[in-house]
Amino acid sequence: MLLDVASHSEPQADEQVPAAVLVPLYEGDGGELSVVLTKRRADLRRHAGEISFPGGRRDPEDATLADTALREAEEEIGLTRGQVTLVGALERTSTFVTNYAIHPFVGVLDGERAWRASELEVDAVLEPTLREVRAGMTRTRMERRGIAFETDAYVFGGELVWGATARILEDLLERVGPLLDRRADL
Repeated sequence: MLLDVASHSEPQADEQVPAAVLVPLYEGDGGELSVVLTKRRADLRRHAGEISFPGGRRDPEDATLADTALREAEEEIGLTRGQVTLVGALERTSTFVTNYAIHPFVGVLDGERAWRASELEVDAVLEPTLREVRAGMTRTRMERRGIAFETDAYVFGGELVWGATARILEDLLERVGPLLDRRADL
């Protein structure tokens, strides 16, 4: 269902600014699969107040983009590498405004979840079930920098997810949707 981690851990030759995110999943009460997202602080210069996965630009000390995703998850929400088992990757997606080429890595979380959100970047940690996310798929009209447009989005818990994060969620849900449907039948 998922792409190979190793084959997606290096940027493409023609790539914009290399970046990576972690798509953290865990099995909650009742066997429901949940995903971990962050709500960015409203006073940030880029992507202020938006919902995103923990992640960011590749730093020189990151051996691979998978390392970037794990480092950023620890910095943003206190998720240590020992709590994550990388199980695959998703298709690379680009951001239009910031010119990032985002490499998403899917990780399954082990043990307790005790978030330590970065006071500099994260306003809240969100943990919707994948079923909630999928049920909230919609098309919405938005305006950014004076330009109006329609886009696919997800709405859950009063939050709107759009842009690169919505595209990553769409890829994830296409890949794990049959698994969610099968689990519902059990």
